Amino acid sequence: MAALASGHLATDFANGALPALLPFLADEFDLSYVLVGLAMLAWAFSSSILQPLFGLWSDRRGAIWLLPAGLALGGLGIALAAVAPSYPVCLVLIALSGIGTAAYHPEASKFASFVSGRRRASGMSLFSLGGNIGYALGPIAATALVVQFGLEAGLLLALPCLAVSALLVAAMPYLRGFEPVPDTERSLSGEDRPGAIVTLLGVIALRSVAWFGLITFVPLYEVARGNSEAYGNRLLAAMLLLGGVGTLAAGPLADRFGPRPVLVASVLATGPLIIVYLTVGGFLGALALALVGACVVGTFGVTMVMSQEYLPRHIGLASGLGIGLSVGLGGVAAVALGGLADAVDLESALYVCAVAPFAAVLLCGLLPPTGARGSLAPEPVV
Repeated sequence: MAALASGHLATDFANGALPALLPFLADEFDLSYVLVGLAMLAWAFSSSILQPLFGLWSDRRGAIWLLPAGLALGGLGIALAAVAPSYPVCLVLIALSGIGTAAYHPEASKFASFVSGRRRASGMSLFSLGGNIGYALGPIAATALVVQFGLEAGLLLALPCLAVSALLVAAMPYLRGFEPVPDTERSLSGEDRPGAIVTLLGVIALRSVAWFGLITFVPLYEVARGNSEAYGNRLLAAMLLLGGVGTLAAGPLADRFGPRPVLVASVLATGPLIIVYLTVGGFLGALALALVGACVVGTFGVTMVMSQEYLPRHIGLASGLGIGLSVGLGGVAAVALGGLADAVDLESALYVCAVAPFAAVLLCGLLPPTGARGSLAPEPVV
């Protein structure tokens, strides 16, 4: 789990650097809000469309080599995007980084499920925690480098990804020991529930509208309020760091009370907290925004477990759908919200982020219990 979580940390370190780079890229290329959202969409679309396909590949053939390869591509893509000579080239490099993300996550999530044993929610929360920490460190590192040394220093963002990629290559023989025996895995995995996974994906999609709207536009919104890019990125980092705290709490709670109640509680709190951030501002607004991170990021591992339990015969596909759909629709939402911000104002676009979780609550009521048709998989054979 330490190896997989470290890879997740490095992958999401590159992903987290992108929102922090957007204000600087907007200045560099004189971008509108729509074009800023399009940069996020380029990454989100490439990672989301391919992620279920990588998941199918993982289920049918196994592709452990995607762990180091996807991580390296994700880091190199975002690092080179920081020094791109033009906006179109920047979009292509951001999309390549998204492909790296798509390659890493399904295979890593599948192996995280194998090594978690019976306490899947807690195990997946530890795996998610690595990503949360990386996503929080990404904007901190990117902002510090660019403010001090300019966009050229963005090349250094690739170093953590390349270093952990090399470690994963060395760890591959050890990780292979956790793969279950195929016949045993299939006989004990239970039945797929397509209707349940569709409902869960609807909840994830609505949650993603709020989340991607915030991570894309909070730094720009703070600039519009008269604050600096660095202040906006500090708020972003606080939201992501507290998401890590939420992850540590959500996993054990889900193991004890079930994933669905934990998910419902988090979605219920998200909308009001966003409204507090927008209307109150100041310290209380910043605290509310950080708590949004705890609610949303903290349940990434919970929804991952639910998706795997709803599709127990296709764990890689379930992982790809659970992560990929949220990323893809989040990117589309970023562009749509950017269009609204250009047409009206940025604050109105962020209020849409507050409304989406209320719709997600309605879908949560339709989610069936998890684990009702058999356990996700047997204990791994090592």
